[in-house]
Amino acid sequence: MSDFSKADIERKVTLKDGDIAPNFSLENSDGVSVNLKDFVGKNVVLYFYPKDNTPGCTTQACEFSALYDDFIGTDSIIVGVSPDSVKSHAGFSTKQSLKHILLSDPDKEVAKLYGVWQVRKNYGKEYLGIVRTTFVIGKDGKILKVYKSVKAKDHAAKVLADLVK
Repeated sequence: MSDFSKADIERKVTLKDGDIAPNFSLENSDGVSVNLKDFVGKNVVLYFYPKDNTPGCTTQACEFSALYDDFIGTDSIIVGVSPDSVKSHAGFSTKQSLKHILLSDPDKEVAKLYGVWQVRKNYGKEYLGIVRTTFVIGKDGKILKVYKSVKAKDHAAKVLADLVK
């Protein structure tokens, strides 16, 4: 018998290319509320990651930050979301000199809305967590591309290459 609800077990990324991206409002690393609608007229690279200051998440965040100016050149904003606190994001962003926005989703509501808060398995144990996923949202608020269960290394370059096409 599972300790997870039926909704937890059945949750998966169902959003697809052409869907309107669900709107949300979360706090950034300065504690300021950021709304997805704030970015209408720009492409938004919205990436969900499990945890600040872990090897894969640090690699992914640093690679997005290293390519920040290239993303700006495609009229795109980079936004990372995890369940970590505003304080954790502030420390992570400072420590890694990140240039892009990090948003705090402590209640996992946005992660659930986007279908990325799922039952995961690691070393035979099941737990609820973020499945690393990226959504590229167009200037009109529609999803252009969904990258499911991505590997952290070199992901930012792949997303950028797809935006440049």
